[in-house]
Amino acid sequence: MTSDTARNSDHRRMAEAVANVARRINATVEDGKDSLDLSNCKLISFPDGVFKVLRSVSDNIRIVTLADNEMKALSSKFFSTFTQLRELDLRGNVLTKLPDTVAEMEHLTCINLANNSFSIFPDKLTEIATLERINLEGNSITDIPVEKLSAMPALKWINVKSNPLDSNTLSALQSPHNFDIVSGADS
Repeated sequence: MTSDTARNSDHRRMAEAVANVARRINATVEDGKDSLDLSNCKLISFPDGVFKVLRSVSDNIRIVTLADNEMKALSSKFFSTFTQLRELDLRGNVLTKLPDTVAEMEHLTCINLANNSFSIFPDKLTEIATLERINLEGNSITDIPVEKLSAMPALKWINVKSNPLDSNTLSALQSPHNFDIVSGADS
């Protein structure tokens, strides 16, 4: 008896989560919003059906928030759908990498990847010419491609606090750069 009740409440919670996602997507479509907020929706991946629903408006969407979900990965389809994205908030998930297609984001200025599970710096970010802000606080990254970051034309700020950075990376971060670094190391 109790297991049925527990199962029903799980189903109900899942149905509520789905309804919540649907509501937020409909609001984006109907109000012609330039943002999509699916934060805190218990998502383990970006729902495939969303691409179809948003196809007509995906070019208008500038900001996507997927913070505080349980996402392990983001598909390349996400980046090929939301080509006009300026800001992407993925903090508080369990991402370990980004697809290579992230490098094709020609308008992205800000990406928040704080509190995920990255152990390797997502190198493709350094290929995005418009990127100004990168937040990687609270991951497990030891090595940062400081030279590649220095070559990024628009980069103004990067946060790598609360990462187990190795000593070479820390010393490379100490030298002057054309962008601000928040590393938690004494400057």
